[in-house]
Amino acid sequence: MSSPPPLPGGNATGLIKAVYRRVVDNFLAVVTVPLAAAALVAAARLGPEELAGRLREARPAHLFLAAFLPAAAATVYLMLRPRAVYLVDYACFRTASNCRVPFSTFLEHAKQVPALNERSVRFMTKLLERSGLGEETCLPPAHHYIPPYNYCTLDAARGEVDLVVFGALDDLFAKTGISPGAIDILVVNCSLFCPTPSFVDMIINRYKLRSDVRSMHLSGMGCSAGLISVGLARNLLQVAPRGTHALVVSTETITPNYYVGSERAMLLPNCLFRIGGAAALLSNSPAGARFRLKHVVRTLTGAQDSAYTCVFQQEDERGNVGINLNKDLMTIAGNALKANITAIGPLVLPASEQLLFALSFIARKVLMSGAFRPYIPDFRTAFEHFCIHAGGRAVIDELQRSLGLSDEQVEASRMALHRFGNTSSSSLWYELAYIEAKGRMRKGDRVWMIGFGSGFKCNSAAWECIVPAATAEGPWATAIHRYPVDIPDVLKH
Repeated sequence: MSSPPPLPGGNATGLIKAVYRRVVDNFLAVVTVPLAAAALVAAARLGPEELAGRLREARPAHLFLAAFLPAAAATVYLMLRPRAVYLVDYACFRTASNCRVPFSTFLEHAKQVPALNERSVRFMTKLLERSGLGEETCLPPAHHYIPPYNYCTLDAARGEVDLVVFGALDDLFAKTGISPGAIDILVVNCSLFCPTPSFVDMIINRYKLRSDVRSMHLSGMGCSAGLISVGLARNLLQVAPRGTHALVVSTETITPNYYVGSERAMLLPNCLFRIGGAAALLSNSPAGARFRLKHVVRTLTGAQDSAYTCVFQQEDERGNVGINLNKDLMTIAGNALKANITAIGPLVLPASEQLLFALSFIARKVLMSGAFRPYIPDFRTAFEHFCIHAGGRAVIDELQRSLGLSDEQVEASRMALHRFGNTSSSSLWYELAYIEAKGRMRKGDRVWMIGFGSGFKCNSAAWECIVPAATAEGPWATAIHRYPVDIPDVLKH
């Protein structure tokens, strides 16, 4: 005889929590099932003849309203309900081995920059050792020359777009079997490189998209712009005819943004950002879809001066242009996250977590006492998988602590940072690809994507899996068997 399963949580407290969640989360069923049973018992006691007699005694107007109002309410709900949006599939740019930049190569090239003295190189060395990046991250071809900034031309930047964006799109069209001519909406985001003609024009020209395609290029919106693009595509799909396809492309062109000064806060992006990009095909038809988009929630804190300037493109005292990452960035990101989870919580959390949060809030406000700590909802009850923007080790550490996530739940983010570096807005797709390559995704699983970006913005997207990936094909195809890897606090090389 097999032994009984252990109690949830291993003790009586765990059992109480489990019972509480079952009752509160299924409150509607707990209430309606007994009421429905009582109604059936009462109807059975009346007998068929008495029941028919009472129905004949009812006024025709009452019978009409009893039948019409529910049907009318259901019709209005179905007409006003937002149209569902689906993710057909996605593809990430597969970095090539000839673009690999080990730490030694990166630092050797940095030493050839006249503005970088030995003190700056030591700073970059310490930063890389603690960054969470591995030895296989990649930079665009122009950054492999010495000195790199001499070769960061406009043509080289366009060459990076050809390499990354067209590489991801070729893979996506091959995976989905969708013809470029079937694309109705095109949304591209790249923050710092905005050439003329634009990215969307480059894609339209390359793939000969239709002349009536609705196209948009979002620039200057930082690492969270990928989810902004998804939200924009969703809004357009919800008012488009059924069967419409939207193509979303997310990337950051590294080539023209190599900082050649010595300001430490502006050297950080040189060390963290790497080449990468992703393309996603969305539709308002469920045919062939792999995920359903449940929610997109955007939080913008740019009205505060400190948040507005915490990620800021500027010139240093010598006129060198770069991105300044403020020392208060993590605090500002934490505040933006709190605002975002406050907005998305009621949409995704089960009733049991929402009730605990409400009771905690009321207790703190009514009693005006600091004895009650604010209750942090357990988002693990709402999602099976988490894709946290791989902006750096500190970002992942802070979100793991704030949300109470396990090491496995942030594994995708840490491994994406280690293998690919900070690929800006496309990092979330590399993380989703990691989860699928590991075979952890199941039908019905819920995924939370969290992105941060300049402005300052915190954006979220919630997905539900319909069909998991059949294979590990994608950016992790040649490396997934080696992951996860141990990432020490200080990586010696």
